[in-house]
Amino acid sequence: MLDQTVTALGARRLREWLLAPLRQVPAIERRQAAVEELLLDRGAGQRLRERLRGVCDVERLLTRVVTNRASARDLAGLRASLEAVPALRQTLEEKNAADLRSLLERLDPLPELAAHLQAALVDDPPLALREGGLIRDGFSAELDELRAIHRDGRRFLLSYQQQEAERTGIPNLRVGFNRVFGFYLEVTNSFRGQVPADYARKQTLKNAERYVTPRLKEYEAKVLSAEDRAKELEFDLFQQVCARVLEQLEPIKQTAAALGELDALCSLAEVAALHGYTRPQVDDGGALEIEEGRHPVLAATMGASQFVPNDCRLDGGKRRLAIVTGPNMAGKSTFIRQVALIQILAQMGGFVPARRARVSVSDRIFARVGASDDLARGRSTFMVEMTETANILNNATARSLVILDEVGRGTSTFDGLALAWAISEHLLLVRRARTLFATHYHQLIDLAAVFPGVVNLNVAVREWGEEIVFLHRIVEGGSDRSYGIHVARLAGVPRAVLERAQAVLADLEKGNPDLTPRGAHAPRKTQGSLFEDPAQALGKELRGLDPDTLAPLDALLKLREWKKRLG
Repeated sequence: MLDQTVTALGARRLREWLLAPLRQVPAIERRQAAVEELLLDRGAGQRLRERLRGVCDVERLLTRVVTNRASARDLAGLRASLEAVPALRQTLEEKNAADLRSLLERLDPLPELAAHLQAALVDDPPLALREGGLIRDGFSAELDELRAIHRDGRRFLLSYQQQEAERTGIPNLRVGFNRVFGFYLEVTNSFRGQVPADYARKQTLKNAERYVTPRLKEYEAKVLSAEDRAKELEFDLFQQVCARVLEQLEPIKQTAAALGELDALCSLAEVAALHGYTRPQVDDGGALEIEEGRHPVLAATMGASQFVPNDCRLDGGKRRLAIVTGPNMAGKSTFIRQVALIQILAQMGGFVPARRARVSVSDRIFARVGASDDLARGRSTFMVEMTETANILNNATARSLVILDEVGRGTSTFDGLALAWAISEHLLLVRRARTLFATHYHQLIDLAAVFPGVVNLNVAVREWGEEIVFLHRIVEGGSDRSYGIHVARLAGVPRAVLERAQAVLADLEKGNPDLTPRGAHAPRKTQGSLFEDPAQALGKELRGLDPDTLAPLDALLKLREWKKRLG
């Protein structure tokens, strides 16, 4: 969703920024200022993006040059990239942001190298290096001479054919060429008696003979050697151009890096414009305050009008640990993930999907979400969950942001609840990390009454009888219901199962569960009766009846008989 880049260089740089956000406030603010200036001047941003479209992947191109695997098309791509730099510099000269001014200084158009590539290579060079057609006319006098010999060959052959026809008196004499015999003079059998003595027979055909003369052999050697020599010379000249590129390796690398950064900055500005992002305030104060924050991916796919934004407020003191409870499918996981994504977007120097945001820099972001196993290494789903949780508990600091989703649900209820409680205490009291813990363990809301620094949040719902509506709105306070049976009904679980689950839940909530199956799940009788049930007997008769062979009157009589037997 973030990738609005137009070059491979920019896409790679944007990925690097996303995977390694900044941790120094001044660096973040410099990048933000660059994005903001491009956002406010959309015209300049669009001009930069259009000019960047002609830039190739210079970094990978240089790798091929260094390893002697470059083609002429690679160097043509480098030429096009360098030719785009002056126009980019011209647009950047109007900008004031420090990072944009830095890019202006690092973007070196290398005019001498660009001119050399323009003079050396044709506009659209072929892929093969040893078949010729790489080097532009006028770049090498020797190559031009060899090409002239090849180009002038047809004119020579026509002239020679006319001269020989006049000298021999053979009007249909023809000069030809094939790859096996080379150049030849072809004379039909009707004029074979007029062939001069200096003609040497080379090939006999059905209706003609082919000959060669010393002058034709001399010309053949000259033309063929010129063609081969031209191909060899072109390859040598191409190698010299590659060597010229290698001499400027470091300046080209610097320019390539600057091009990638410029494209990534333009992409961040484009995303902010497309989706209405705002510039967050970034500092080291420890607070995380988000007003009307949105999940960047879901809000983009659903549309801003369909996504319900939410606020979040954490700090290093009274709101360090937030226990988020509420129904299944109501948005707990979305909420905690969007907070972490906003943190990442802010620290990579971009704008964020929120009306307002104040983001304190985190040293690391820890996440324990989802469910996965590693059975090949003997690790169950719960073991993977605990391994990731252990990493958080051992490495999180007071500057870290932690999001936990349903930790402890992979084991028994009391084991899981005990672990979730102890993990929450450790993060709060020992690691002191800002934490969002989404859970169905409603008992954890009691932490707020025991420890300062804990706050309860829940996802609001509205009920009408058995129906509920998820409002997807995060509000203060705890929740004591998860509405799991309601979600099971939405998923299509059979009604009998839902009714039985509701009965069991009611008994469990009373603390005196009656787990004897009832209703559709009640056990069937196994004791047989001494007398056959009339209904069962009628059922047997009905199953053995063939209605196709039964007359209407017989059917009425049979029906009266059954009614009488049933009383």
